[in-house]
Amino acid sequence: MSTYRGILGFSVQNLSADPSVAVDGQLWYNSTDSVFKYNKSTSFTGWASGGNLGTARRQLGGAGTQTAGLAFGGDTDPGYSALTEEYDGSSWTAGGALPVAKDIAGSCGTQTAGLSFAGSTGGGTVATTEEYDGSSWTNGGTMNTARVSLGSAGTQTAGLGFGGPPSPSATEEYDGSSWTNGGSLSTGRSQMGGAGLQTAAIAFGGATPPVTGVTEEYNGTSWTSGGTLNTARTELAGAGLQTAGLAFGGLVPPTGILQNATEQYNGTSWTNSTNMITARYRLAGARNSPSTSSLAFGGEVGPVGQSATEEFVSGASPFAAWSSGGNMATARNTLAGAGTQTAGLGFGGSAVPTSGTEEYDGSAWTAGGSLSTGRNQLAGTGIQTAALAIGGYTPPTASNATEEYNGTSWTAGGNLPAAKRLLASAGTQTAGLAFGGLIAGATDTTEEYDGSAWTAGGNLNTARYYIAGCGTQTAALGFGGTPPVTDATEEYDGSAWTAGGNLNTARRALAGAGTQTAGLAFGGTIPAETGATEEYNGTSWTTSSGSLSTARSGLGGAGIQTEALAFSGQAGPPGTTTATEEYSSFGPVTETITTT
Repeated sequence: MSTYRGILGFSVQNLSADPSVAVDGQLWYNSTDSVFKYNKSTSFTGWASGGNLGTARRQLGGAGTQTAGLAFGGDTDPGYSALTEEYDGSSWTAGGALPVAKDIAGSCGTQTAGLSFAGSTGGGTVATTEEYDGSSWTNGGTMNTARVSLGSAGTQTAGLGFGGPPSPSATEEYDGSSWTNGGSLSTGRSQMGGAGLQTAAIAFGGATPPVTGVTEEYNGTSWTSGGTLNTARTELAGAGLQTAGLAFGGLVPPTGILQNATEQYNGTSWTNSTNMITARYRLAGARNSPSTSSLAFGGEVGPVGQSATEEFVSGASPFAAWSSGGNMATARNTLAGAGTQTAGLGFGGSAVPTSGTEEYDGSAWTAGGSLSTGRNQLAGTGIQTAALAIGGYTPPTASNATEEYNGTSWTAGGNLPAAKRLLASAGTQTAGLAFGGLIAGATDTTEEYDGSAWTAGGNLNTARYYIAGCGTQTAALGFGGTPPVTDATEEYDGSAWTAGGNLNTARRALAGAGTQTAGLAFGGTIPAETGATEEYNGTSWTTSSGSLSTARSGLGGAGIQTEALAFSGQAGPPGTTTATEEYSSFGPVTETITTT
């Protein structure tokens, strides 16, 4: 009979506890639990929020990849744009302007070798071509036929333009200096998506009219039929290759329904994938990115030009990202939070203390019962239907008030022994923990709540305020804070605090979520606002690949390490924000093997 050792050359490890860091596929025997366990791979496919364009626009050109994207031209409401922006995987910066402002042009290439051709300048349809070298645009060869709303594929030295009025079937090939005619589309159209190479391209969707879902494949000479889109649409975007394409966004006329539908092409047929966060049309994509790692930006939503950027990944593991959620009704900072990603609670806060409470259902915020005492700089813990509001500031004095929420209204609980603000908290409504904060100065005091009264717990090793926390009353985590701005982390066992692994980024006014062995730290000031996110495994912090799209401090937080919620806060010079973001992380998970 075959054995594990005989097959793999080594035995199953016998461990008293699960490894803190397990390898994907690792198998072990947990002697404490008397069970076999293994690390199971999980993956993520979908869209996550990226950094916004500096200038909102529609009908723009796009090229490059997810970490080196290029956006240029478009319509900026009102007027045509010559602006170019470059994406580095997190934010956009200004590049060299096009020689002439234009929109609905063809586009392809990379961030350092981009191509723009044809389009409209407001003075009419043009046949001009422009080449980008990573800093500036220069004129290239003129197309044989001036046109707009055409499809695109290829590179700067091997480009492809197809369709678009007034020659909706015509195809042209670019060699880096001049255009020559190629094979005609079988289905003449405009406003289609395109992707691939000059000798292996795909054209999909568009308006014939009417709207179509037809896909055609180009081999460098002629077009042949491919698989039909599941959702026929116009003014969509695309990326990838002929055998691994991506279609996203668009519009379905005559209904005018905006699309967030995403489809993946395997060279034969289209398969529905995860929807975009924001349905829109007249958007652009990083056309030369792979279908498993693409970028969408700009576009139009009834009828306003957009700046939003979204990043697509397929089958990523491990993966972590923040995506946009529903905005709070009231912008505020130094507020408190509680609950989960799909049942969150935000209360208090603002420069002028508010009593307002809002409840989150996973997509939108609605008004809840008001605090009895309006305040900011408070702490919160618990769940949406059983939360605690602790301490805070009601100018000109700090507060010792505790209030309990039942999902509808707040009622008075037991007061803190001493009034304090800018503190942190953990636990539940009947087993809460409050620690750190500001009294006359930074304090190290800890208090434990039993559902009616507070009693003293063990002091923090480092007195601080603007601190964040997570976990339970008997297994809590405190991290960050000031003065000075610190990276210190401490773990509480129900009686005493001990040092844990330091944050990678020292900061204050941050938020936390999760547990002592699976914590999450996000946002804060360094002193500038940051979107940095870190995950804690009970020993050390690891910087997440996902960073808040809106860097902020004094924000609210809720949830667990793999499904967290960030809301409102101070977003730097623009001021207080209503933005909500949802965090998702995917990676190997521990599973138990059931034996009989």
